Amino acid sequence: MATLLERGWLYLITNFTDFQLASIGSFLLHESIFFLSGLPFIILETTGLLSKYKIQSKTNTVAAQEKCITRLLLYHFCVNLPVMVVSYPVFRFMGMRSMLPLPSWKVVVSQLVCYFILEDFVFYWGHRILHTKWLYKHVHSVHHEYATPFGLTSEYAHPAEILFLGFATIIGPAITGPHLFTLWLWMSLRVLETVEAHCGYDFPWSISKLFPLYGGADFHDYHHRLLYTKSGNYSSTFTYMDW
Repeated sequence: MATLLERGWLYLITNFTDFQLASIGSFLLHESIFFLSGLPFIILETTGLLSKYKIQSKTNTVAAQEKCITRLLLYHFCVNLPVMVVSYPVFRFMGMRSMLPLPSWKVVVSQLVCYFILEDFVFYWGHRILHTKWLYKHVHSVHHEYATPFGLTSEYAHPAEILFLGFATIIGPAITGPHLFTLWLWMSLRVLETVEAHCGYDFPWSISKLFPLYGGADFHDYHHRLLYTKSGNYSSTFTYMDW
């Protein structure tokens, strides 16, 4: 008997093509998760709710928040969406599939663990390169315009950086050719992770409190407070690369 998840997936693959799901579907999923998880932190910052957990006392102006959102929408539609469209043949070539049956949770979890470890390693070195003087001045400084980050600033970056560091996110799936379900789950978790790392709040229930090797908001907020080329804390998810 098909599960609810399988019935929902059957509806998708019956009514939409692989290309539509992998490109447009991935884009819509990304936008939904990104803004739904990131916008609440603007509300918290603006209203002052849960301020005792805010890492920095400084707050961003409404104009700065609006600039971030406007620029994000521009980059997402003009950079992210085209990349998702043109990368579809690559993922298909590497073995990505969308048909039933869905992969077992054992396969999904093992692939996700590998993706997190590989992404963190590649991101660390790419991020360090972006903190060399020339690249920081001409590329990465855009991301550091927000010394007091909030959730949505996680993807506020120069288009060149979006492409450069985006490679760290897709290299794992590109190598393994996962099921589209796994790819969507990976993308969702990665978005939630980077939004949390930039949220500007260190909550008692933060993941970093449960897993010591997980960086989290306090770890990455320190990186944003130091506005020069050797600020440390370059990893995206874990902390061991920065020891």
